[in-house]
Formats: sequence, structure tokens, C-alpha cells
Amino acid sequence: MTASDPKEDLRRCLQDAREVMLWKLDGLPEYDVRRPLTPTGTNLLGLVKHLTGAEALYLGATFGRPFDAPALWITGDAEPDADLWARPEESRESIVAGYRRAWSQADATIEALPLDAVGRVPGGPGVELTLHRVLTHMIAETHRHAGHADIVRELIDGAAGQRAQGANLAPHDPGHLARVERAAEEAAALYR
Repeated sequence: MTASDPKEDLRRCLQDAREVMLWKLDGLPEYDVRRPLTPTGTNLLGLVKHLTGAEALYLGATFGRPFDAPALWITGDAEPDADLWARPEESRESIVAGYRRAWSQADATIEALPLDAVGRVPGGPGVELTLHRVLTHMIAETHRHAGHADIVRELIDGAAGQRAQGANLAPHDPGHLARVERAAEEAAALYR
């Protein structure tokens, strides 16, 4: 067994989730990457745009290394939910390119600083966080949204799983959905 580099392990985990986010866009027409599929408006391209802004905030500005990205509504720098959907004039290509630039800038921050480096989140009370804590947050944030993207993509065309090849899911059983539905109905009757 070889020793691992904790910082590289964290970066690799973040990169894995980043790549999931982009494959969820693959092969879909423009309408499908933008259309809201939940009552709150969750859509694939908006999730990518949001994560671009999150990486810029947490792995850029927090450590004095700001770079251009969509402002997050939660910071008060944009209208509510502005970072969670793409305007018609914002092309898929420009949003994806922006996300890739955010990766590069964020990775430069990760490379340049030790895990115990302290940064200050801009705005509000200016919370101080270590790079380790920020990386942990971005991994959780990106994987959380990768889960959203997985569900949204499955609703669009049935594609599911962590990767396009080797979807990390059990083989599709056409009777599975019906079994789950029956179990829900039986449990509802049992636990009234």
C-alpha cells in the first residue's frame, strides 16, 4: 500500500464530482439542459453555473485569489437564484468553459496553499476557514449537486449513474419500479 497525499485525495474527489456535472449535459439538446424539472427550477446548466460561482467564492476570493465567475445570489451580489439558471444569451459553451476555468483557478489555489492555510469568506461576518474545510465543503456541495443532476438527467432521458460508461447502477430490471410502488402502497396501508 502506498502513502497518499491528503490534499491530492481531496482535489481528486472534487474533480470526480466536477466531471459528473459535465457528463450530465452530454448529448442533450439546448432546451433539456436549461428546462426546470422541479418546482424550485432545478436545471442542469443552472447547477453548473452555480458551482462555477461557488468555486470562485470559496477557492478564489476566500483566499485572496479572486477570479471572474457568476455571482452567487446567497452572497447578496445577485438577484435571488440568478446563479441557478442560464439566461438565453448565456451559451452552454460559455458556461461550461467558465466552469473549466474555475476548476483551473481553484486547482491553482489548492496547489499553492497548505491545507491549514486560512482564508476569509468575503461578505457578511467574513468567516475564517482553512483550505481543508473549504475543500471539504466544495466536495460536499459539488457531489450534492451531482446528485440533483443525476435525478434531473434521469427525468429527461433515463440516463443515470456516476459515469456515462459503467453507470455504477444495478442492471435495469423492468419490474423494479412496480415492486417499489407496491411496497410503498403496502407500507402506507400498514402504517396508517
